[in-house]
Amino acid sequence: MISSNKKLIFGVLNITTDSFSDGGLFLDKEKALERAIQMSKEGADFIDVGGESSRPFSNPVSLEEEIRRIIPVIEKIKQDQPQIRISVDTYKWQVAEAALKAGAEIINDIKGFSDMKMAEVAAKYNAGAIVMHMKGVPSNMQENPKYEFLEKEIIDFFSSAIARLESLGVKNIILDPGIGFGKTPQHNVKIIRNLSFFKKAGKPIMLGVSRKSFIGFFANEKDPMRRLPGTLAANVIGMIFGADIFRVHDIWECRQALTIAEEIMKAQELV
Repeated sequence: MISSNKKLIFGVLNITTDSFSDGGLFLDKEKALERAIQMSKEGADFIDVGGESSRPFSNPVSLEEEIRRIIPVIEKIKQDQPQIRISVDTYKWQVAEAALKAGAEIINDIKGFSDMKMAEVAAKYNAGAIVMHMKGVPSNMQENPKYEFLEKEIIDFFSSAIARLESLGVKNIILDPGIGFGKTPQHNVKIIRNLSFFKKAGKPIMLGVSRKSFIGFFANEKDPMRRLPGTLAANVIGMIFGADIFRVHDIWECRQALTIAEEIMKAQELV
């Protein structure tokens, strides 16, 4: 399902009212379908559909509301555009199971499959698993997060999750260090600079930096919609240091940036 030899792009499709940059834009399933088609045409390999915002200080939504938001969208996409591949962004196993039944292939869990039931669902449906590291929960994760050994704490978390998933037979595992999820801006850039450290786990690495607040912090830009240049820079640097998969809002811009960066990197091999 996932090859670490190919750089993949996951397009963000938030079916939410309060996501930090696109909340409320795609609540209508026809608009969501249009956006999914657009992202696919622009080069997205997967559409990552989520029904609950995980921005800092956000509040959770009910299980029923999350299902109500995303399942009709996933069903509509798979009905009208069956070739579009879908991942589901959720930490609730019931939502994940409903999404897999509707046609999703991958579970993107911000809680890193800490719930054994979620791991069991991934195994039952032969789904891919994106294991993200988060310190705390969205409502409190940015309240002065601290680490004694940043990279070690994250990779130890990954190792436990991998063992849990593989014990159940889950084969397609992706690791996401969780940029912005219980990290300061300084933590975030250190993680990106040291992505190669996480490669020792032997799994593809996902990087999710798109429009995030650490870019605004360093670039002095409060508007998430004006953080594309910083997003491109972080993704290209992330690729150089080991990222394989990129979760983004701006598909063709990121695809072009990564393509050119790859060509430049390969040019040295041709000399």
